[in-house]
Amino acid sequence: MEGVGYSARHIDLKRLGDHRPAPDGRMHFHFPFTAVAVLWTLTFAAHLVLIVVLFGRDRARRFPLFTASIVFTALRLLVARLLLPGVSQMAGLEIVLVTALIGVVLSLLVVVELARHAFRSARREAWLAGALVVMAIGAAVLWFWGPWPHWTEVKQGSPWELLQLLAQKGSLLVDVENIAVGLAIVLLGYRCGAGWRSHTQRIVIGLSTASIGELAVPEIWRTIARHSTPHSMAEYNHLIGLREKLYNANSALFFAVLVWWIVCLWRDEPGTTTAEAQVAQEEPLALEFGADDTGEASGSRRIE
Repeated sequence: MEGVGYSARHIDLKRLGDHRPAPDGRMHFHFPFTAVAVLWTLTFAAHLVLIVVLFGRDRARRFPLFTASIVFTALRLLVARLLLPGVSQMAGLEIVLVTALIGVVLSLLVVVELARHAFRSARREAWLAGALVVMAIGAAVLWFWGPWPHWTEVKQGSPWELLQLLAQKGSLLVDVENIAVGLAIVLLGYRCGAGWRSHTQRIVIGLSTASIGELAVPEIWRTIARHSTPHSMAEYNHLIGLREKLYNANSALFFAVLVWWIVCLWRDEPGTTTAEAQVAQEEPLALEFGADDTGEASGSRRIE
């Protein structure tokens, strides 16, 4: 299930309930929680804190699609933890595929939302040209990265297999677009008002970082597995442990991205703080003037 969907794919759903003992058979300090369970708890808690920041600091009004994607990802994590263990394997796979495809659509809409915020002052011709270049890059990577099944196999397969293919390839497209748009915003965004300290650039940096990890970790593992030939059960268990550590590192990277978003979105962008402070200073003066006017009006009524 790895590589399917949006942010929930950073947690391996198959390993959420894995509490097997160490393969070496030695005695270890008893810790009732696995690394996957700890990472799931931290990731879910970080999502909740980020949602509070988005609504509490009024960022949701400016980034509604990004907020919706974070809320949906938190829901996916909750479903994976509470619902999937209690349903059949086929029903769980159907739930994962449907939610993954919804997450892909939301993620692509988030990319469009961030691009519009970053290049809102660009000319229409430049905006369209940049969009075509980014889509061409995504289409090229999508075509050459990974195998594609033959069309006859797709037609003869079940609808769920087609849905799985769309979710997997859509997830790859989301990662490529995140990196491409993120690089464009970092390099050119300052010309259109989306500089280093803007919320738009901070969000897209986090998305690009998470996508780099999502693309790099499976490729690293495939390279290791391709060049490794275990000759004993101990060597095989060592390879499996290395795979666990790689994917746990990817989950930890995504948790760090969530913390990055929480800190950056809590702070105001440069210029907004000064304007808000000026409004706060003008409000007491307006109240004083209003009180003076009211006092003068009541005094004039008493004199009359």
